[in-house]
Amino acid sequence: MVQRVDGASVVVAGETVGEIVGEGLCVLVGVTHDDTPEKAALLARKLWSVRILEAEKSCSDIGAPLLVISQFTLYGDARKGRRPTWNAAAPGPVAEPLVDEVVAQLRALGATVETGRFGADMRVSLTNHGPFTIVIDI
Repeated sequence: MVQRVDGASVVVAGETVGEIVGEGLCVLVGVTHDDTPEKAALLARKLWSVRILEAEKSCSDIGAPLLVISQFTLYGDARKGRRPTWNAAAPGPVAEPLVDEVVAQLRALGATVETGRFGADMRVSLTNHGPFTIVIDI
């Protein structure tokens, strides 16, 4: 899930652990069981080049920063009952290295990347510019 933002931050236990200022992307990354490092690299390239910023620019065009946050709840399924299931979400030992790979691949492309903290109780704040939110499924 990608949101065009005018600033975003993540706070864990009162400490700001990741923050971008100005135009950029806030990216919520969910990992499922069949995701791979190759898919993580594809996602990074797409995030770096997708033209959804002001004037149809990409992060790579203007050097805009990205805030990448792990988000297993993107794979929540609430079709049955009153409690969502998380069966489609990959477990932490599988998901964390793949979220880290997305970040590493973005940085290898030249991106400025801030992150949340995997598995933490995070407080995410952002100003969605548009609002503009899209799902990128690799």
